[in-house]
Amino acid sequence: MGRKAKGPYKKRFEKHFEELRWLYMELYDNGSMFAELCNRMAEFYEERGEELKKLDIEREKQPDWYKKNDMLGMMFYIDNFAGNLKGVESRLDYLEKCNVNYIHLMPFLDTPKGRSDGGYAVSDFRKVQEKLGTMEDLEELTASCHQKNMNVCMDFVMNHTSEDHEWAKKARRGDGEYMSRYFFFNNRQIPDEYEKTVPQVFPTTAPGNFTWLPEIDHYVMTSFYPYQWDLNYKNPRVFNEMMYNFLYLANRGIDIIRIDAVPYIWKELGTQCRNLKQVHTIVRMMRMISEIVCPGILLLGEVVMEPEKVAPYFGTVDKPECHMLYNVTTMATTWHTVATRDVRLLKRQLDIVNHLPKEYVFLNYLRCHDDIGWGLDYATLQADGFGERSHKQYLNDYFQGYAGNSTSRGELYNADPVTGDARFCGTTASMCGIEKAGFEQNEEAMERAICLDVMLHAYMFMQSGIPVLYGGDEIGQVNDYTYKEDPDKAQDSRYIHRGPMNWQLVEKIVDERSVEGRIFRQLGRLEQIRKSEKIFMTDADAWTFETGENSVLGIGRYYEGKTLLGLFNFSEYDKAIELSEKEESYIELFSGKTVKAGRIEIPAYGFYYLKKYKGNEDFLRR
Repeated sequence: MGRKAKGPYKKRFEKHFEELRWLYMELYDNGSMFAELCNRMAEFYEERGEELKKLDIEREKQPDWYKKNDMLGMMFYIDNFAGNLKGVESRLDYLEKCNVNYIHLMPFLDTPKGRSDGGYAVSDFRKVQEKLGTMEDLEELTASCHQKNMNVCMDFVMNHTSEDHEWAKKARRGDGEYMSRYFFFNNRQIPDEYEKTVPQVFPTTAPGNFTWLPEIDHYVMTSFYPYQWDLNYKNPRVFNEMMYNFLYLANRGIDIIRIDAVPYIWKELGTQCRNLKQVHTIVRMMRMISEIVCPGILLLGEVVMEPEKVAPYFGTVDKPECHMLYNVTTMATTWHTVATRDVRLLKRQLDIVNHLPKEYVFLNYLRCHDDIGWGLDYATLQADGFGERSHKQYLNDYFQGYAGNSTSRGELYNADPVTGDARFCGTTASMCGIEKAGFEQNEEAMERAICLDVMLHAYMFMQSGIPVLYGGDEIGQVNDYTYKEDPDKAQDSRYIHRGPMNWQLVEKIVDERSVEGRIFRQLGRLEQIRKSEKIFMTDADAWTFETGENSVLGIGRYYEGKTLLGLFNFSEYDKAIELSEKEESYIELFSGKTVKAGRIEIPAYGFYYLKKYKGNEDFLRR
């Protein structure tokens, strides 16, 4: 066990030791490196603050603490939101007003100016970007958040480092020890073999998977951008050192560590270098290491695939990996539904998620810092008459405002004229038509756009899992085109939805006639409903049901004898559905009105939360 350990640590260590050792030795067959890892784990436990250790114990007693219906997240860039870490701390009261108790601080570790990929090219894992503050500021922020029962999430970029990282600098000078921490080759032979099977991440802005370094006559693997060098996890030194960085950050008070680009971590010649079995070994070891040293934290995996392929990253009930995963495909399918007014594919997508084990927790969102890729279920869409290339073209045209009576505004990212692939960028509000309606000063169009925006949030809250807002969405913030004036950002259209928080607009939330006030008030109402109704617990039964109308989605939830039915109209036209043949009344939670079963009128872009009590549920599961 290395250093003499006591109490809870000893018990946790002994629980996981055999499996951790077995996996480590299977992967690396290096007993001395495993012994070093164990010694350092004990050191990080000793260094962990007493308040954090108390929180660990509390969460061990309630392992499902994060699965409750009061969890609501918000993600934002620190500088955009409040200037720096101290600024975020000064805005915690505002976040409380937003009913948020989980904040995801977008990448804030040290990165080179102009070569940061939005913060995902880390040059120092133990240093905050100077403009954002210091590690001491981070610890003060996390402590303040814990006093308010808020959780803090951060990104852990473990697939690669910046070319400015200390290791990369030494490798660039030809130091063999550090070159072995990356993938270096002195000719094209092996890189060419990799290129035969490994897809390109950014085929237009960063084609290929290798970068030539003329100063040392070598190629280095760069799956993302040339300034992001892939780490070689076949080297146990890389794994150990990255785990030390992981534990160092956990000890700063971080509650949720988002593992960036999880499927890419392990590389193997002759494969796609995605989703290899060794990735699961590494994530499982991370889970055990955290459960030994800092069991109060959660692992959030970024895995951009459809839910049934994402599911293995949860691990198993006996050998869990990630605590939570993003529900990426459902997000993309949601916007497909907005553009087509056809809920059939979304219904199938939700059915897949709802049939997965209830232990699995997905993070649900409408927008985030990244673009939207149209990774839809095209096999199913084809049966419904949609061609893959033509439909991708339609979606991109629609959300740019060129097709389908669209009111959306936004821009493409990484458009490839050869394949027809492109990704889309824009804020929720702009994609819903708020930007266009505001520009045209069209109050009728604005009301319709706000209805769509709120309906989408109501639908997101109804999904199984934890809802996460994107900072600014709570006030309907639109696209920011000023990124084009910054030479470091002008080539990356994702910055269109990474604009700074407009605090002058926030001041308008008290005015219920303003756009900001209308959205903030209605989202607040939805958030309060979710917090007060246990039916929104992540382990509640959830299902979809037929409404008889292709543009109306029906979602049911059941928990402890209570049933909630959600109806969501994805069309700009009023729709009517038959809910059941039985005479029964429901309480519509959002308006407080009584709604009778039978023929129900749902206004354009409208929704209903219909609550009923135990009994007469059989018809829902037809």
